Amino acid sequence: MNLKNKHITIIGARKSGIGAAKLVKDSGGIPFVSDSGTKENLREFITLLEKENISYETDGHSERVFECDLMVISPGVPSDVKVIADACKAGKKIISEIELANNYCKGTVIAITGTNGKTTTTSLCAHVLNKAGIKTYSAGNIGLAFSEVAVEVKKDEMVSLEVSSFQLDFIDKFQPHIAMILNITPDHLNRYGNKYENYINSKLTIYKNQDHNDILILNKDSEALINSLSEPKSKIYYFSLKEEVENGCFYGDNKIYFMEGGKEQFKCSLKDINLKGEHNYANAMAVIIAAKIIGLDNKKIKDALGDFQGVEHRLEFVRELEGVKYINDSKATNIDSVWYALRSFDDPIFLILGGQDKGNNYDQIKELVVNKVKKIYAIGVSADKIFNYFHKIVKVEIKSTMEEAVGSANKEARENDIVLLSPACASFDMFKNYEERGRVFKQAVNKL
Repeated sequence: MNLKNKHITIIGARKSGIGAAKLVKDSGGIPFVSDSGTKENLREFITLLEKENISYETDGHSERVFECDLMVISPGVPSDVKVIADACKAGKKIISEIELANNYCKGTVIAITGTNGKTTTTSLCAHVLNKAGIKTYSAGNIGLAFSEVAVEVKKDEMVSLEVSSFQLDFIDKFQPHIAMILNITPDHLNRYGNKYENYINSKLTIYKNQDHNDILILNKDSEALINSLSEPKSKIYYFSLKEEVENGCFYGDNKIYFMEGGKEQFKCSLKDINLKGEHNYANAMAVIIAAKIIGLDNKKIKDALGDFQGVEHRLEFVRELEGVKYINDSKATNIDSVWYALRSFDDPIFLILGGQDKGNNYDQIKELVVNKVKKIYAIGVSADKIFNYFHKIVKVEIKSTMEEAVGSANKEARENDIVLLSPACASFDMFKNYEERGRVFKQAVNKL
């Protein structure tokens, strides 16, 4: 992609937008960043733009955004907002930030999507490959934006790339050599016209440009995924917790097996995997498949699975105080994530739930709440909805701050209880992002 002297508009001035703007500038293009947010809320990002002498605007999108040869959209920007719709009507070419970055990446891309488990799987994949001696960057919807690292990646190196549905909405030629779809359950429906099929189709675009030389790794247990597949050109490997597979990974007798053409090529015990819980065993299977396809030694794979410590804000152990364990699962921004979280513990739970609701159906966790949760502390703008749904089946209190919720849980929880932040909602009503929400929870816990 030749951007020299081309005018490139980037919609969205946060992490991915900043990375895209710097990449455009370094490639000889002329970037202009536009964001509807206030300058005050974007101060840390605006400082970076000013340091790079990159033009920008805040508090809305002016007509200048259309004076471009190409428009790049950040993943946090809804694809149906007016500025994007107007750009489409004006015939402007629009691509996602990962599409832009991919043009400059010389290494091999492993793209990972799914409703849940993306961050853990992306981190685990990078950990396994790095430990085996293959330089691998972890990027995308996790940590560094793809555009921040793309030009640094050498031909014999790899990128473990977390990809959200929003990032896939505006791809063009993006063709990962290995693509994973971990699962698909309802989420972000407010961004897809409340149509589940639109969300599913967005996820499936991860393999649309793959050919017979590429690999597609799929969760055979995800009904919505399997029922919605078109005919991929890439070679398919499955993973399953429920049934054996000819090519891929399956679970049986407390072991995970990797099969190639029906023949066992790798085996490990669940005890060999440091991460616990069914969802993490599924994530590990996806990574094992990728590692075996790449040709990693069995012992190196097993060693890496055994010392991976997990990721921040995903079922993260914070501390134990007077026999009570405090767990930060702030990244659980949908019902499915909370379902997995509740299934991960056998001890009684005090659950902090709530935030910016995305159309949650709490029927999915009702039975688990009845069987496992002692009390719910409802926070955020969805607190009333949570109270109205749950108060007849479990004790529920509405709390105005995270600190209040943690303090009340601390007073009521007893030895062998668990205090779990697993909100099932976005964070933007009270916090900048789920990371800040998790940090505030941990700060409150550590002050007890």
